[in-house]
Amino acid sequence: MTQSAFGVFLRKLRERRGLSLRELALLAKIDHAYVHRLETGEKEAPSDEALTRLTRALKTTKRDSELLRYLARHPNVSIGLAEYALEDQTVTPEELGMAANMAFRGPTRPDYRTAIERIRRMLGDEGLG
Repeated sequence: MTQSAFGVFLRKLRERRGLSLRELALLAKIDHAYVHRLETGEKEAPSDEALTRLTRALKTTKRDSELLRYLARHPNVSIGLAEYALEDQTVTPEELGMAANMAFRGPTRPDYRTAIERIRRMLGDEGLG
């Protein structure tokens, strides 16, 4: 099974906190094997309760919690976009959702920074009307 954006995002949040799989599982009161399956993409769509336990154990910001929930509900988001959103703390869940629905053409890696800038311009223009 290939990795998922949700799994990569979850793993990176865990690593940022300096927690092992077992430590996160203990704090969240979730089986460590289940956390591993979520991170590797073997399991998708965790329950709201599991997500709440994970975000509390990870002590995520409201934004990161919302992004993680979005990724759990939208398994087709690209890993690259999820990684970009994790690194650029200004990306909102709304912007992530809009960028996830954009079509990128060509053999090169999508330029997520430019995509987010375009979305922000578009959202700004809506406020002018």
